[in-house]
Amino acid sequence: MGKSGRLRWNPFSHRSSSSRQEQNQQQQQPPVEFICPISKTIMSDPVVVSSGQTFERVCVQVCRDLGFIPKLNDLNENPPDFSTVIPNRNMKSTIDGWCDSVGVERPQPPDYSAVETNLRHQMPPSEVEIRVSEQELLRAVADRAPVIYHHADSDLMGRRKPTGDFNSTSSDESVIVAQSPFTPLPLTTRPACFSPSSSSSEIEFSAAANSPEEEEIYNKLKSSDVFDQEQGLIMMRKMTRTKDEARVSLCSSRILALLKSMIVSRYSLVQTNSLASLVNLSLEKTNKLTIVRLGFIPLLIDVLKSGSKEAQEHAAGSIFSLSLEDDNKMPIGVLGALQPLLHALRAAESDRTRHDAGLALYHLSLNQTNRLKLVRLGAVPVLFSLVRSGESASRALLVICNLACCSEGRSAMLDANAVGILVGKLREEEERRGEESRSSAAARENCVAALFALSHESLRFKGLAKEARVVEVLKEVEERGTERAREKAKKILQLMRERVPEEEEDDGEGTVDWDRVILDSNGSIRSRFRGGGGRNRMVTQNSSGF
Repeated sequence: MGKSGRLRWNPFSHRSSSSRQEQNQQQQQPPVEFICPISKTIMSDPVVVSSGQTFERVCVQVCRDLGFIPKLNDLNENPPDFSTVIPNRNMKSTIDGWCDSVGVERPQPPDYSAVETNLRHQMPPSEVEIRVSEQELLRAVADRAPVIYHHADSDLMGRRKPTGDFNSTSSDESVIVAQSPFTPLPLTTRPACFSPSSSSSEIEFSAAANSPEEEEIYNKLKSSDVFDQEQGLIMMRKMTRTKDEARVSLCSSRILALLKSMIVSRYSLVQTNSLASLVNLSLEKTNKLTIVRLGFIPLLIDVLKSGSKEAQEHAAGSIFSLSLEDDNKMPIGVLGALQPLLHALRAAESDRTRHDAGLALYHLSLNQTNRLKLVRLGAVPVLFSLVRSGESASRALLVICNLACCSEGRSAMLDANAVGILVGKLREEEERRGEESRSSAAARENCVAALFALSHESLRFKGLAKEARVVEVLKEVEERGTERAREKAKKILQLMRERVPEEEEDDGEGTVDWDRVILDSNGSIRSRFRGGGGRNRMVTQNSSGF
């Protein structure tokens, strides 16, 4: 301001304010080293590979699964080597600090399927072959949790386990309960979308004609003409529908490579028939592990998320069929199938999709790792909402029985009012006993099985069961239920009759007298109470079950 009190015009004031704005914008632009060269986004989980470059972990995993090394923008930089991956914690903390300083949200990991689609567009057509890293899946399988060979309630009932080599695969073993007259539901080993019947217009193939027909199928599938592809897939679908030897011979690497490209086809008929052919191939036990190792699960998950109604039926059927193999259970869960299957069970338009999604979840939840994943994905409230609504209730109850076999599952269920919901469902089914049907008998039996699983090593169960008036309902089951339901109901009623000194009769939460509780060396809670015949019995409650 001059002596006259007037403001002086500064010709550089506007320039300085605009330069400050540009400076602020530049400050909000992430440094180039924060950007993954593959995804072109800020890295949420940066890792250093063997060649020294840093990438987003998901992008490295996709490249390894596809067996593809992308070309980087920097022509002077060596091609990346993805053989070793080391977390770059310094880079991650630097990125997080920068995001906090400029006031932007910390980055989220990119979607696997989006990265895969982008990389597939960069791959030359000649390289679009089977690229899944089989060694990676084998490493994951080697670290898997012990395989559960028996039905969920055998964890609690002490059912006889199979003898022999426990390291051998046994898809038949995982469904052996289907042959028992006391099985709650007919646990089929065939997807709902599979139909073995053949019409008179279908082509019949003799064993002697297999080789020429297989060659014809291969030539049609590799053709660039979409019509030829459709005809080859229809031939393959018909051949593999009823002939076991065709399923084995057509499950070759060259045909599977072509089949993968057909599953992602934009042509509906091509995609549908390729998925149906995959269902047929997966029915053969020797093919199940091969199909998973060759990378079909991510493709099936994408179809399950956004495919047509018929395509979703075949995708769910394929995952169900593949989940029967014990060595496939953990990889399928690790590859991300649990959440889409849970959504399909709840919201799929087709009954077949819901049916196969439910049975896939049942078999996958026989694996302890998948049980924990489902609990952490929020499966418990979803499953009990299905029980309350009655939609797919029988399938949901099967999964609930498996989840109740782990302490985390029991704890989540007790927090979600599982006892009250199950008793209410059981009371509803008992009132409808006049409308006797196989599904309603299965629902009653599964409700009792779930209640029995929840009662295992739970100090809270007895109080919650009293509040829900479980005794009067279980007495009816004990009188008129199936043999398995009566057996479990009898054990629950015995538990309800036993007097536990540590438990307050009027406290629904099961208050514990800690003076009479023993804490053993491994952190488990052990409390003594007097059981039948005047003998002391020991109940062990893991601390996570409260």
